[in-house]
Amino acid sequence: MGKQDLYLKELKRKKLTVSPVYLIVMGYLLFTALGTALISLPFSLQPGVEFSLVDALFTATSAISVTGLTAVDTGSTFSTTGRCILAFLMQFGGIGIMTLGTLVFVMRGNQISLRERMMITADQNQPSLQGMVYLALFIFKAAVLFELLGTLVLTVHFTNEYQAPFISALSAGLFHSISGFTNCGFDLFGNSLQGFQQDYVLKSVIGLLLLAGAIGFPVLLEVNSNIISWRKHRRLRFSLYTKITTITFFVLLLAGFVFVLLSEQHGTLAGMPWYQKITVSLFQSLTTKSGGFSLVDVSAYHSATLLFFCLLMFIGASPSSCGGGIRTTTFAVLILSMLALLKGRVSVKVFHRELFQEDIIKAFTVFFVAVMLVVAAVIILSVIEDFSTMEILFEVCSAFGTTGLSMGITGDLSTAGKMIIITVMFIGRIGLVTLLFLFRRRKPEDRYHYVKEHIIVG
Repeated sequence: MGKQDLYLKELKRKKLTVSPVYLIVMGYLLFTALGTALISLPFSLQPGVEFSLVDALFTATSAISVTGLTAVDTGSTFSTTGRCILAFLMQFGGIGIMTLGTLVFVMRGNQISLRERMMITADQNQPSLQGMVYLALFIFKAAVLFELLGTLVLTVHFTNEYQAPFISALSAGLFHSISGFTNCGFDLFGNSLQGFQQDYVLKSVIGLLLLAGAIGFPVLLEVNSNIISWRKHRRLRFSLYTKITTITFFVLLLAGFVFVLLSEQHGTLAGMPWYQKITVSLFQSLTTKSGGFSLVDVSAYHSATLLFFCLLMFIGASPSSCGGGIRTTTFAVLILSMLALLKGRVSVKVFHRELFQEDIIKAFTVFFVAVMLVVAAVIILSVIEDFSTMEILFEVCSAFGTTGLSMGITGDLSTAGKMIIITVMFIGRIGLVTLLFLFRRRKPEDRYHYVKEHIIVG
């Protein structure tokens, strides 16, 4: 065997030892760089528009991470080509790199290898390799279905209600349908949806798209499977994950709705009819999960409402969805663990099931790292930026939760401040579990243990 053969063999061996998580992260970084380069080119911009490299990187990262924070006005900055590139980046970031990769493999007739299945598992933050290819293909089908339906309804609505030319209505409908389902929150109107408070069709379509994209793809898959079972008169079965994440999602949605309705009764909701107050409050609670669209100027909210929004954005959407944050299941495990402790229980039991200790430790680790990340970003931005602590905290929570809501400071951030928000957005997209696995090293099990001893806690 020659030196060249030995070199190729060693290179192949090293390639096989590269972590799937590492490959996923590098894939997102590569597409972020590619997106930055593409939207910086003249054909992506409106004539006469100047676009700095930092703003291009910020916008590309915001699209890939499906956040929606932007330092420029999307409608007046980007040409039709630029908007198409942004739509692709949103789609890519929303459904995941391995969903598109799996689609390409299947269309080419290639066999999905074990390593590729592991990459899908890492990309979608799934605990098992079982059914990963089926899940990836279902995600793509669900995205196409919801976005086509959204595009159809919005196109007809823009044409009939606002007398928009068909091509303009179609492009606007498609762009906002993708932005809605991926929970990105980019808009072409310049002020999000603030001019459409009384447009119940638009609010309903965008709201349903946000819900479908944030509830979690495994939940949609189980709902679809149970609909098929129900038609065949079979018993409905939902996993523990679906029960916990769905209940937590809707409890938080209801809590946000009630809080906005009560706290803004004499504020931003003042003067609205009762039915409009209900729809605006419900939409704002939903979009705060990770959507980024806004019916009201965010800076006009009461400070208590803004703080509650920060909490909702920090929690974020469901795992394996288009949203970020610590995720609903993490929050649920924290609450269930606390309740178990208060009841004097050693284990955490829910729905006649008992949680693995590993998942409980993972939830507390994710929460702790998330708090440290948000606190560190807020402290650094407070030092280098001339904004209030509330404005900075809201911006950081929005970036971490990949929400996209802002109090209006995004465009005025310094270069260093934008780089910090870019980092937080990217971490929010790949997820803290993926980030932690990126630095984890596999070690053999301990061959021995020391004598255990209690310490004082609390």
